Amino acid sequence: MATLRAFSEPSRSQARVRMDAVDALRGAAMVWMTVFHFCFDLSHFGYWPQDFRTDPFWTLQRTAIVSMFLFCAGLGQSLAWRQGLGWRRFGRRWAQIAACALLVSAGSYLMFPRSFIHFGVLHGMAVMLVIARCSAGWRGWLWLAGALAMAAPWCAAWPLAGPAAEWAPWFNGYALNWLGLVSRKPFTEDYVPLLPWLGVMWWGVAAGQAMLDHRPQWLLLALPQSLKPLAVLGRWSLSYYMLHQPVLIGMLLVAGAVRAM
Repeated sequence: MATLRAFSEPSRSQARVRMDAVDALRGAAMVWMTVFHFCFDLSHFGYWPQDFRTDPFWTLQRTAIVSMFLFCAGLGQSLAWRQGLGWRRFGRRWAQIAACALLVSAGSYLMFPRSFIHFGVLHGMAVMLVIARCSAGWRGWLWLAGALAMAAPWCAAWPLAGPAAEWAPWFNGYALNWLGLVSRKPFTEDYVPLLPWLGVMWWGVAAGQAMLDHRPQWLLLALPQSLKPLAVLGRWSLSYYMLHQPVLIGMLLVAGAVRAM
């Protein structure tokens, strides 16, 4: 009971310890993402051509990385909801994510005008976080909601390709393809629609609530010294996300210029 009270009324130091495991998991996803994006950049600049759009070796990695991010975001929302953190603090963080999403769209348009990112991971997170915040009180029902959200795109694919095919252009267009109920994926550098990915975040919220109720000690585990840098990286995930690609691309451009001399 004392451990549960620590989550209900945490001190500042307790909150920091409590989040270390979640932050380290998010930090591990950041490292994996960096390696993935570096390989993508090598391919884009012609140093190591790869098929990132259809090769399962790359597409499955992308799915795993995005899943880790969204699951961790769900865990974080369960902790914030249990603490009773207000909408003002949530709104500040949400505004940062939404602003960064717009910057990603603008930057990707400059680099990939035909396939710019109009609804990528940050755009999706901005929408999903609001829904997760409002639905956190569903508790155990979040497992079912998450499963239905994950199944929805596959359930919609059949009617959109058959009896409801006349609706497909509407759902495939920019106005509605952010829902994820499409008959074909849009041509874009990053696409993280509401469905099925909201299901992953909902499962993160549900898992966080289950741990808080039954295994709170799992979230209080002290990290070994070797993993603490991952927790630090996880706490600065948004800043790192926004900076890592410009740095990687800049390095490759410099390397290309040196080779051309």
